[in-house]
Amino acid sequence: MTESQRNTESQQDPAAATAAPVLVLGATGKTGRRIVPRLRAAGHTVRAASRSGETRFDWTDRATWAPVLSGVRALYLVAPEDPEPVVDFVKQAEEAGVRRFVVLSGRGVDVSGEAFLPGMWRAERAVAEAGVDWSVIRANNFAQNFSEDFFHALLLAGRLALPVGDATPEPFVDVEDIADVAVALLTEDGHTHRVYELSGPRALSYTEAVAEVAAASGREMRYETLTPEDFLAELAADGVPEALAEELTALFTFVSEGHLSPVATGVRDVLGREPRDFREYVRAAASAGAWK
Repeated sequence: MTESQRNTESQQDPAAATAAPVLVLGATGKTGRRIVPRLRAAGHTVRAASRSGETRFDWTDRATWAPVLSGVRALYLVAPEDPEPVVDFVKQAEEAGVRRFVVLSGRGVDVSGEAFLPGMWRAERAVAEAGVDWSVIRANNFAQNFSEDFFHALLLAGRLALPVGDATPEPFVDVEDIADVAVALLTEDGHTHRVYELSGPRALSYTEAVAEVAAASGREMRYETLTPEDFLAELAADGVPEALAEELTALFTFVSEGHLSPVATGVRDVLGREPRDFREYVRAAASAGAWK
């Protein structure tokens, strides 16, 4: 089916197009669990898929692929850490009739390639080479990492230490903005074959970010810059598996090179508004008890 035929079909039967489900992979993850309710609130049928969610999906169990893809019109793709199944999945999705793909990726992946988090780069290339409509979200590190992920436990213990110095600030992006952009790309026209880079509106160092969290939470917290070697050693001492420790070290070394420092315009380009500032995120997370 050509793009013009798909557009004509959608125009002729918009109700049918809306009724066909949007598949959200990683539906219980940071972005997916925010995208699903937004789509449903807007009247779209959603198939929320993950290993432990409403609809079972497992990258390593190919028997789960066909059921989640059946009848789907659009797909939010969060790639697995292992890039091996991505190309086959995109091909199967295309053959199943999925015509719109929105891929979550990371800023700088066009530079790093498959050096770390290789699934993202593999997913970008797979959809670009398929005969489908596609859009890519290349996001900065999430603001929510400070309250929902790797940084959270470290901050509660009072010390976040990474191999990123104060000379390399980053405009952390709010996941709420990523979710709003993803919904727009999944449901609106005009974004085909485009890569959007998403960041917050203000770049700040990790020292500054931790200081803002400490001030809002009322807890003692500090940031320390490590060498890559010391960071790797600390991860190993904490029992982090060697492969993951090396990947995290490579990731933050890449961040320290400044690839993620410039403020990006993707939120404004898609939504017509400015992205949420880190301070706004911190105040909301603190009010919700994130660091109690």
